[in-house]
Amino acid sequence: MVSAPWEQSLFDEVDGNFEHIVSLRRHLHQHPELSGEERETSLMLYQKLGDMGLQVRMGIDGRGVVTDLFRSMPTRVCLRADIDALRIQDEKDVAYRSQCDGVMHACGHDAHSAIVYGALSAIQQVVTIHDLRPSHGIRAIFQPAEETCQGAMDMIEVGALDSVVRIFGLHVDPTRACGTIGVRSGVLTASCDEILFEVHGAGGHAARPHEAVDPIVAAAHLIQVLYKFIPRATDSQDAVVLTVGMIRGGHNSNVIPDKVELGGTLRTLNEEVRHKTLKHIQHLADGVSHISGATIRYRTGMSVPSVRNEGSTGGQLAASAATFLNSDQITQIPRPSMGSEDFAFYLEHVPGAMFRLGCASEQVGDSGLHTPTFDVDDEALRIGSKILAHAALASMME
Repeated sequence: MVSAPWEQSLFDEVDGNFEHIVSLRRHLHQHPELSGEERETSLMLYQKLGDMGLQVRMGIDGRGVVTDLFRSMPTRVCLRADIDALRIQDEKDVAYRSQCDGVMHACGHDAHSAIVYGALSAIQQVVTIHDLRPSHGIRAIFQPAEETCQGAMDMIEVGALDSVVRIFGLHVDPTRACGTIGVRSGVLTASCDEILFEVHGAGGHAARPHEAVDPIVAAAHLIQVLYKFIPRATDSQDAVVLTVGMIRGGHNSNVIPDKVELGGTLRTLNEEVRHKTLKHIQHLADGVSHISGATIRYRTGMSVPSVRNEGSTGGQLAASAATFLNSDQITQIPRPSMGSEDFAFYLEHVPGAMFRLGCASEQVGDSGLHTPTFDVDDEALRIGSKILAHAALASMME
């Protein structure tokens, strides 16, 4: 529990600023922007952080924000938030419902941004109030395009990790009750490889399929083969999830097209298993090509590594939570998620960790991520801000 004098002051600052934290989250929720389009969100955050007296700069093409407090320090402890939304229609009946038709914050990035803002504000005040002499400055990254796995790399490209010695992040979790968190050392999320296929045949009339090479038949067979034989070629104790999420081909119901495109993802927790499975996919595609007569071109697209929480950084998050949460509110995550998270790109450069923040209550938050009624209990913002603020300031004092 609380021991140092600045700890209680830090929590008091979050409590005192709580209405502003909630207001920011609701404003962002009302005005979501898709990945690659986050200019208004970035400008608003740029202005708000600048008004706090922080050093602020924009990311590539006016998307994303990097801000520094105590910039004279040679090194930084970093907090990361993401700011993009999803192409989903908001179906909640709330005052802060999305005002952008067909776009909403269905993954909690609005909450992440408000939480990092709340943590920054509290740290700024407490360092001044207690005349603290931190060993590191603090940086916050408000990152675009997490959903397309491009934003982290863009922010790294503009120097967001320069002088950073440690990075913290979080993700809201509607499967956990508000007031609880999940922590884990080591692998937290799966790696994710985009897999893409072009199935080329020979088009023809729907009445005479024998005169064509039907790429739709080949594509359908390829999906069945992948779903059947990838699991059968994988040790049952190794997690592998392959999903085809896109099929595109044809324009007319009575025409056999020349080409069908397929897209999906492969998610794994082990690099050896990943490489073996990617190779096996090629082998299966070659087999379907041989028996169908179609030409199948296979390639991988975007690849995201696993989030691997570094031990001491993850330990700091748990220790910070323990200063105001009870032990039964802090649970160990028993196994990694098969979801992916581009926070992993930062961890290829600096040690870091992220935790899962419970956001569900009886009133709010009973819908899953990426659903039209997803929401976050406001109290989760308070808890997340306190944990990140404490973890960052404790690290700054090292």
